[in-house]
Amino acid sequence: MYLPVQTHAAHGTGVLALDRPEALNALDLTMVRAMTGALEAWREDDKIRSVVVRSTSPKAFCAGGDIRTIREASLRGDHAAVREYFAAEYALDALIAGYPKPYTAIIDGFALGGGLGISVHGTARVVTERAALAMPETAIGFFPDIGASYFLPRLPGSVGRYLGLTGARIPGAAAVGCGLATHYVPSSELAALEAVLTGGDEPAAALDRFAVVPPVSELGAHLDAVERCFSAPDLPQVLERLAAEDGDWAAETLAGLRRMSPTSLFLTFELLRRGADSDLGACLDRELRLACRTARAHDFTEGVRAALVDKDRAPRWSPEPLTAADRAELLTWFDA
Repeated sequence: MYLPVQTHAAHGTGVLALDRPEALNALDLTMVRAMTGALEAWREDDKIRSVVVRSTSPKAFCAGGDIRTIREASLRGDHAAVREYFAAEYALDALIAGYPKPYTAIIDGFALGGGLGISVHGTARVVTERAALAMPETAIGFFPDIGASYFLPRLPGSVGRYLGLTGARIPGAAAVGCGLATHYVPSSELAALEAVLTGGDEPAAALDRFAVVPPVSELGAHLDAVERCFSAPDLPQVLERLAAEDGDWAAETLAGLRRMSPTSLFLTFELLRRGADSDLGACLDRELRLACRTARAHDFTEGVRAALVDKDRAPRWSPEPLTAADRAELLTWFDA
């Protein structure tokens, strides 16, 4: 029987192999439950000393949550199904964050949105030259969730705010540089690394053996500008600072932000501000309330339509621009 998550154990290591390549391993509820069930069983199994999660395809580790299905549930008014999905996904992220055994994610290809939820919260995140990481939710009328309001504000400087607002996709080298990933391993060495990880060696020693110093990334060249612009105390000032910043990077970043959902940008800025002073549990609880409310909103259904259904890449955001009354209303969503 075909299963979108293949599980097996070898020499004390439990392996979760994401195997839904036609959807780039987008996490549906079946996958979330399968991963949760395996991890809960291995947690209590003394024969299992560590866990590895990987993809069966080099194209994508995990392209995020199954947002098309969430949109469909929202459009038919099945808000219970929306909540069930998000609650299960966030519970899995919390399970990984508190897992008592080493948990290593091998990211070779895309890791977007929910793909970071099942990797960043673990013990080690291995990336390759083919890895690409991002939280692209503001482009689809949503916000960085899966605990991102906890881990993004804890990245160095204002990098987390930059990544959360812009949805910028960064390569593996940059992910190591900013702390989203822990080890850089050439893709040609992954088979050997996995053989060692599943051969009984201690994960930390195996990773140290195969990891190399990552190359210099483009993000590193813009860190000063990121800090100047994204350390602003509110979103309008972020935009003002980008407009005043010289160079192509600032102009392209500003243009990109202006294509995003104004509602999503406002929610994201506020969410990351609150997350900086909250623990992971509080962040996930807040994200769950906000996700259930945001999934019922125009910009989410419209953003997913434009990106994944009709694929015209021409979302019509509403409201645009936000008024003071709109912003006041959006703040109530945090308590919805």
